[in-house]
Amino acid sequence: MKVRLLVFAKAPQAGRVKTRLIPALGADGAARLARWLLDHTLTEARAAGLGPVELCTDPDPHHPAWAAFSPLPDLTLSPQGGGDLGARMARAARRGLESEAAVILLGTDCPALTRDRLCRIAAGLRRSAAVLVPALDGGYVALGLTRFHPSLFQDIVWGGADVAETTCRRLQRLGLPFRRLAPLPDIDRPADLRHLPTTWETPRCATPG
Repeated sequence: MKVRLLVFAKAPQAGRVKTRLIPALGADGAARLARWLLDHTLTEARAAGLGPVELCTDPDPHHPAWAAFSPLPDLTLSPQGGGDLGARMARAARRGLESEAAVILLGTDCPALTRDRLCRIAAGLRRSAAVLVPALDGGYVALGLTRFHPSLFQDIVWGGADVAETTCRRLQRLGLPFRRLAPLPDIDRPADLRHLPTTWETPRCATPG
């Protein structure tokens, strides 16, 4: 089964990204970490070999901040567009399921979301309509879908502590079989930095291998 991986990311620009980490890392350090996390996520997504990888960008792909990513093979860039996070993910999920049998939506905040875990999500989608990987803070770090329904993305307090629970309740209400995998940490606040691998200070090129 071919899966489209939809990676949502902000451009790693100082002062615009990872702002909650600025007290610990400074604006430049927070941007450097955001770039490392983005490179890491794209590396793992492409190395998983599940299908096309699409980087859903904020700002739009034509912005100079994304110039370094455009030439990468097996990677397309698309604009996230307007609206809240739910509206942006819903558009991408609907579009992705028009061309592939399944999609996996993920951000770039979880270095533990490796190629092996992405393959586990894809394997779960062969038997379930959805696979959700919660975050330790109550959100989720990845959502795999073989079917689209707008209610999975509407009227949710994104960034709140019950995003994963709300999504699971809605999947149950829709009668869609789903799997919930073990939660993983994401990197949002200074206390989360302990979950980073010790190699994060050495940026990696987003190529598989």
